[in-house]
Order: sequence, then C-alpha cells, then structure tokens
Amino acid sequence: QVQLVESGGGLVQAGGSLRLSCAASGSIYSINTMGWYRQAPGKQRELVARISNDGSTNYADSVKGRFTVSRDNVRNTVYLQMNSLRPDDTAVYSCNVQVRLYNRVVWNVYWGQGTQVTVSS
Repeated sequence: QVQLVESGGGLVQAGGSLRLSCAASGSIYSINTMGWYRQAPGKQRELVARISNDGSTNYADSVKGRFTVSRDNVRNTVYLQMNSLRPDDTAVYSCNVQVRLYNRVVWNVYWGQGTQVTVSS
C-alpha cells in the first residue's frame, strides 16, 4: 500500500558529503513524521534524524551540525544532507515514515529498503 524508494547512498571519503532521498508513494492520505535511522555492523539501529509535519526536527547528538533533514510534502519525500562525513557514519541508512492511508483512521509506520553509506578514512 505504501512504497518507499531510497537513493543517494554510496562510498565517500572522510570529510565528503552525500544526500539521501526517500520518496513515498501509494494510497497516502497524510504523512506525519519522516526520518532516517542507521545500523552499523554489530550495532543496534539508531535514530539519525527526523522531521515532523510541522517542520520540527530531532537529531542524534553525533550528527548535529553535520546532517540536515528536510522534506518535500508535495513529493512526499524526505532528504538527509550529510556533510563532514566520518568513518563512524558508515552504516545502512533506512528511512522511516508514519503514514495514514485513505479510508483508514490509524497511522502505520513504513520502512525503506536501506541504502549503504560507506565513509573511507
């Protein structure tokens, strides 16, 4: 019912930048929070950044000042601009979207397929 398509991952040197995108499509009536999580090998998944439909944002302490989350409500897309990347940012990044479908009253959470970000030293 909802598809999330991510793009923008890849390999970059330390200090470089990448921009991730996640586009949601389907029978979407409304989207609340959109965000990004990451999971590095051997570690638990953690919140990177999220943005509410009123534009308020939250960031992990480790990415504050380096990453910026934004959204395009017309395109149902969330972005993550990652600057000053470090090797410890290496992980699989997945988008997370809270959606209300047409003819439904509940909110459901959907996950993207994940995109690999690798930062070399």
